[in-house]
Amino acid sequence: MIIDFHTHIFPSFFRNKRDRFFSEEPAFELLYRSPESRLAGKEELIENMDEEGVHKSVVFGFPWKSADHFRRHNDYIIESVQRYPDRLIGFCSFSLLSHQAPKEAERCLGSGLSGVGELAIYTSEFSSLDTTALGDIMALCSQYDVPLLLHTNEPVGHTYAGKTAMTLKDIYGFLKQYPSNRIILAHWGGGLFFYALMKREVKEVLINVWFDTAASPYLYVPDVYRVAGDIIGFEKVIFGSDYPLLKPGRYFREMKSANLSSQSFKKITGENAAGLLRL
Repeated sequence: MIIDFHTHIFPSFFRNKRDRFFSEEPAFELLYRSPESRLAGKEELIENMDEEGVHKSVVFGFPWKSADHFRRHNDYIIESVQRYPDRLIGFCSFSLLSHQAPKEAERCLGSGLSGVGELAIYTSEFSSLDTTALGDIMALCSQYDVPLLLHTNEPVGHTYAGKTAMTLKDIYGFLKQYPSNRIILAHWGGGLFFYALMKREVKEVLINVWFDTAASPYLYVPDVYRVAGDIIGFEKVIFGSDYPLLKPGRYFREMKSANLSSQSFKKITGENAAGLLRL
């Protein structure tokens, strides 16, 4: 079974005339100002899954600043999962800077969603988070026994829309603060997996941490699959396409070019996700 752990879908309310949201949602404008930045609905995702041989997808909304916007989007995620219960697995999203975030997380998890994410801070420092609200969200994840997926990015290299000022120190501090939570770091965790080569501490901190492959073809050469697997174990790597940014087939081709074993390929593309989601 192939599971795509990182996809985004939007209701028509946001897809149509997207520019009307730019003035009050700077993060949305940052990522989607260009008409070439695609916004897809649930039907398009299901169609692509059928074309690419993907059995299930984890679906996210967007970390909107406005509570009305993130509630509306999460309602769409709930509706989409109810429409395609055998294909879609829903996570809830919201701004980590919103004081209403914990209440929204509880509402969505109580409605049957399977996790929290993708959470991201695109226009502020990670250190600006409300630590009380974050603690409440992590406690809810523990209470409902669900994972959380966090946007991360590498601290060096080329710039692109959505690359934040987040540092590896920020990410590592977050992981140390919540060692019992199951956490997925998007986009290879900004390269944090490399530090599992250190002799002390890091491996223990990463016990409940996984790394997804979202946007990997734009960020790393295909060897990253083999290198990451050798360092942290292939059981810690989760396939995520970041659809509609990229389609799954491109990742599968890169995994093939990295000469992964069939066992490692199966772990990355489905087995690890199934275990993490308790499927």
